[in-house]
Amino acid sequence: MKIWKAIFSPTGGTGKTTDIISKELGADVEKIDLTDAVCDFDSFGFNGNDVVIIAVPSFGGRCPDTAVSRISALHGNGARAVLVCVYGNRAYEDTLIELCDTAKGAGFSVVAAVSAIAEHSIVRTVAAGRPDDDDKITLREFASRISEKLASGCIGEPSVPGNRPYKSWGGSGMVPSANNKCTSCGICAEHCPVSAIDKADPAKTDKDRCISCMRCLEICPNGARELDEEMFLASKRRLEEICRERKLPELFM
Repeated sequence: MKIWKAIFSPTGGTGKTTDIISKELGADVEKIDLTDAVCDFDSFGFNGNDVVIIAVPSFGGRCPDTAVSRISALHGNGARAVLVCVYGNRAYEDTLIELCDTAKGAGFSVVAAVSAIAEHSIVRTVAAGRPDDDDKITLREFASRISEKLASGCIGEPSVPGNRPYKSWGGSGMVPSANNKCTSCGICAEHCPVSAIDKADPAKTDKDRCISCMRCLEICPNGARELDEEMFLASKRRLEEICRERKLPELFM
């Protein structure tokens, strides 16, 4: 049995969560970076002996469109899939069911699904420090139960929450821009999951292409990317109000 993890994690929260689970499933795990804008995802093919952890963040209660298209390019060929949806303590709504539909459409056999919480990618004070120690204990216990199911040979598909048709989502509207600290080093442009930042002039961002994933803010070594202050503060007030209750990870098998 070979274990893979296909992860769309622009700011690292989804990756941290997935790592906790994957380490419990196997010591040697191959990674597919779904944020890689130049990767040929069509070149990845699996078989029924493989286990693939497919992990995405929830963007407004949906799977990121970019992740959906890249997962759809993979060739599942009956490989068993463990789905992971990570969200910033608000709600994941239709993310898991959309991820399940996408994985099945790519030929995977879904055997388990997990929803988990990580620090919000835009308002970092929301779910700050998560996944924390309590989350890690829960996720390791989930991974142990998933491992038992895989070892048993059971391939029953879990029932996951969500609605069809999926909820509509028009984006957050928050597009990071360069400030006067920008040195045009190009790191943000090199690592943008959708190539929305001009490599010749990183101060230019294609607002229509940008998916508001916040990777450029996360990786800029100079703190030279920022959001519109008024929009950010409005979002911060709203999210801090509605995200007070601590949400807990869930397992679906």
